[in-house]
Amino acid sequence: MEQLIPNHGNYKKLLSYQKTNVIFCLTYYFVEHYLQKGDRTYDQMLQAARSGKQNIIEGSAASSTSAKTEIKLVNVAKASLQELLEDYEDYLKTRGHRQWAEGLAELEAMRKLGKEHSDAEYFMALAETRPPETIANMCIVLIKQADYLLYRQLQRLSEDFIKEGGFTERMYRMRKDLRDSKDFRDTKDPKVTKEYRP
Repeated sequence: MEQLIPNHGNYKKLLSYQKTNVIFCLTYYFVEHYLQKGDRTYDQMLQAARSGKQNIIEGSAASSTSAKTEIKLVNVAKASLQELLEDYEDYLKTRGHRQWAEGLAELEAMRKLGKEHSDAEYFMALAETRPPETIANMCIVLIKQADYLLYRQLQRLSEDFIKEGGFTERMYRMRKDLRDSKDFRDTKDPKVTKEYRP
């Protein structure tokens, strides 16, 4: 039976959330160790990383009653990660470090790790033994993977919304189903009402 306010499950099970949580933890470590507090980039990167994670949480919380809000917030998460991606790329360019290009062994190895692992502890252990340019490149790979996951998530949410509608449509369907049900019609029948009148 259809529920008016369905339980959409635990957001922590979403792969997009797990990936953005890794990105947030790595970014926090990165700015704390390699940028100065008070630097505008420090705050921007931290906020963008947090926004990528938090908007997935808020979108998941809103999903039961507003598909539109969920889609909007997931899109905000995606946009925040794009901003963070630019900051990491700028960090590498302005300091003369190379960004891993297609075909490089480091890039392929990191892509493989990003597909196989989604726990922050694993990547934090790696970051603690790597120089800042390597951490920046690691984050760039993870951000691009998270961006793809969010793109797929938006596609699915949009398709579900088109097929099933949102909260208002669900409420209308349930009320219509109730009105069309035999039990509901029987209670509206004058004969039935009279028969059960005390």
